Amino acid sequence: MSTWRLLVAYLRSRPLMTLLTAVLIALATATMSVVTQVTSQFEHRLEQDAAGIDLVVGPKGSPLQLALAAVYHADVPPGNIPARALADLAADRMVAQAIPIALGDSFRGYRIVGTTPQYPANYNASVAIGRMFAQPMEAVLGARVAAATGVAIGGNFVGTHGLREGGPTHGDDVYRVVGVLAPTGTVIDRLVLTPVESVWLVHEGEPADDEERRLLEAERELSAILLRYASPLAAATLPRRINASTNLQAASPATEAARLFHLIGIGADAVRAFGVLLVVAAALSVFVALFQALADRRYELALMRMLGASPRRLFALLVLEGTLLTAAGVAAGLLAGHLTLSVLGAWFVPGGEFDLGGWRFDTIELQYAGVILLLGALAAVVPALLAARTPISVVLAEQ
Repeated sequence: MSTWRLLVAYLRSRPLMTLLTAVLIALATATMSVVTQVTSQFEHRLEQDAAGIDLVVGPKGSPLQLALAAVYHADVPPGNIPARALADLAADRMVAQAIPIALGDSFRGYRIVGTTPQYPANYNASVAIGRMFAQPMEAVLGARVAAATGVAIGGNFVGTHGLREGGPTHGDDVYRVVGVLAPTGTVIDRLVLTPVESVWLVHEGEPADDEERRLLEAERELSAILLRYASPLAAATLPRRINASTNLQAASPATEAARLFHLIGIGADAVRAFGVLLVVAAALSVFVALFQALADRRYELALMRMLGASPRRLFALLVLEGTLLTAAGVAAGLLAGHLTLSVLGAWFVPGGEFDLGGWRFDTIELQYAGVILLLGALAAVVPALLAARTPISVVLAEQ
């Protein structure tokens, strides 16, 4: 009988122990897979959404809330700032680009963002259908918004006051869709973009005369301004100057993302520690299973030695058995982990701020799987050594 057929026969001879050991290994692998993928994809998404944005300027308050609202669109803005601050910052020699952001309304749960064409260009977003907005009350839909709402080019819609569904609508102010953006895999996909003037017109109403119009224009506000530095020196001086000498607040998206990821990472570390315990338990399970199997197979191993099997072959047989059992559990765990990610991504994530891909693999996840496989093989070494040293005459005499 070949080695592989013998291994399969051994595993099938103890179905319950084999199944329990493989399930424990699979649980350990699936836990590490899910935690690794969620944290990795979340970190990657934060980096993507903040790409090209060095600083976000907004009202005094929580810098984390400001970054979440203006960069990641995952929170409500802490307030507004005067629109004239845009011209001041754009004229600063330390600023290479200043992009206005005006929030406040939504369409079927997707945020309406008043901005300029520089904003989608920052994410290398291109128009898949139609054209970019050029006039107030024109709108361009992100790829996910267009797919979810079904609104086509030339279609009209009204905004809902607030950033969640269910609020009162601005029924007299109708947006017209002039374009749909190609998918980018960034925050742009779930936004409705329009000129910043659209947001002002919707909330100002129709002025009674020119005097009222001038007053309204003088009081116009923005939710935030997104900046890109003109030089490395700006990173060291501009945020401090804005925070110290103005009524504005400057927050670094990279810094706030790192703080947010640290907070989330605490919970991830706890789950990962649980996964490590499962890995250790799985290795012990492999050891116990093979050690118990060794006791049951002493006579068989002695017969194999008598028929010419070398100690090296018996050693390899037990190590391969442990490795095969671990490999089956690892494969099942990876499959279960990614199926779990797919279910989470399909059921809980759509419409939210974070896309979760179920079938993405990364190096760290595969390294974890390799470590588990190695531990399973190492757990088989002691039983394998005992098998290789099986005393033929003693065992046969016992029988």
